[in-house]
Amino acid sequence: MTVVLASGVSLRPARPGDIDAVAALKERVLRQDLEPLVGWDPERSRARVVEHFSPAHTWMIAVDGKIAGTITLRPDHDALWLEMFYLDERHQGRGIGSSILRAVLTDAPVDRPLRLQVLVGSAALRLYERHGFVVEENDGVDIWMRRDPRAAAGPVAAG
Repeated sequence: MTVVLASGVSLRPARPGDIDAVAALKERVLRQDLEPLVGWDPERSRARVVEHFSPAHTWMIAVDGKIAGTITLRPDHDALWLEMFYLDERHQGRGIGSSILRAVLTDAPVDRPLRLQVLVGSAALRLYERHGFVVEENDGVDIWMRRDPRAAAGPVAAG
């Protein structure tokens, strides 16, 4: 089932064969921010995608019919983890990420918090803050954020 969000933007459930597209997106989106912090190891990056890729919890983002991103909402014991939210830089800064995040947050269960991890210095930090996530921890490389279930009941900032 494909979900159309805006003109030319849609989500479809991921399939096992999407793993190469997710690994390539991760490199295009994260390498520039990750390299100065801890370096870039392509084998390690791909291995992490293979380890964490979960088609049952992942959506592929299409812009004008072409894969432009991915987002995962993975259930864990007491939280939902927002992971692998990658949007090709050609589509960033146009409100697409906000529309995707709003759609995912609207459909997320409100019985437990949402959590995520974002790199220090990433522009995505501001996106998450606008959508009700607050910083829990910062180790100089990663920032862990949380969005309480109560935030889901309130309005989500446009953006």
